[in-house]
Amino acid sequence: MGVDISKLRFDRATDLIPVVVQEERSLEVLMLAYANRDALLKTMETGYAHYWSRERKFLWKKGETSGNVQRIVDIVADCDTDAILYVVEQTGVACHTGARSCFHNSLLSTSSNTT
Repeated sequence: MGVDISKLRFDRATDLIPVVVQEERSLEVLMLAYANRDALLKTMETGYAHYWSRERKFLWKKGETSGNVQRIVDIVADCDTDAILYVVEQTGVACHTGARSCFHNSLLSTSSNTT
């Protein structure tokens, strides 16, 4: 059963909704970004991930300059309809640093085990 996007709870102050991005095959979490209504509609229309840049204040297509695009497989709202999940087929890397995922900085890992 689909969710009508008018039921999504975009942040009142920013008109944005958080987007968690997950790779379809590996189930790896690739990134967290934000979308406004226009970005979400453009994503649904084109089948490729679009986001709203909070820093630069504009709509952007993931991979537009790098070629590391995200083809949309599914878009899923969470139980509170205040966050969404893009399930994607990732081409290349997801992180602007060149890492596969933006989530590569462990807070619990250490380079040496000390007890």
